[in-house]
Amino acid sequence: MVSDGQASEGEYRILPELFEWAEAIVFSLAAVVLLFTFVFRIVGVDGQSMENTLFNGDRLVISRMSYTPKQGDVIVFPVSPSVETKPLIKRIIAVGGQTVNIDYKKGTVTVDGKVLSEPYIKEVMLSPVLPDPINFPLTVPKGKVFVMGDNRNNSLDGRSGEIGFVDTRDILGRVLFRIFPLNEIGALK
Repeated sequence: MVSDGQASEGEYRILPELFEWAEAIVFSLAAVVLLFTFVFRIVGVDGQSMENTLFNGDRLVISRMSYTPKQGDVIVFPVSPSVETKPLIKRIIAVGGQTVNIDYKKGTVTVDGKVLSEPYIKEVMLSPVLPDPINFPLTVPKGKVFVMGDNRNNSLDGRSGEIGFVDTRDILGRVLFRIFPLNEIGALK
């Protein structure tokens, strides 16, 4: 039995353990904040231009760290506020030095003379009604990429002069994986 004014030995051991737990939690939270500030970023999908790969409301983790743009990557980039206030999410079709041609009658995209196999597109591409359409074929300048949405019939993308080529320095990051909705967590297919 402990007399008044004296603490038991067990009470003295609890305090250091609580401080250790608090220290571990604070350190963990700081590490997560630093990671998501400097290495990763979470972005949301707004719209249907990437269906059936990504859907409105999906949440994605992106990263720019040690990234070199490659054909087929899904990227996030800002555009002029006069065009869109939120960053856009599109697929890289061609990188600097490659030549792109689009045949709307056949619904095909050709890069350097080879028709792309695009199982990710939502439906056959029709001739779009885009603001300031770009004429094809065209060669992508060095340091730029040409992008298109997977839902070609509902996408404001590189086929429009409003978007055009994306400077690689403006790319916010490559999509690494989806974190929401929970039943779709994982790398993009």
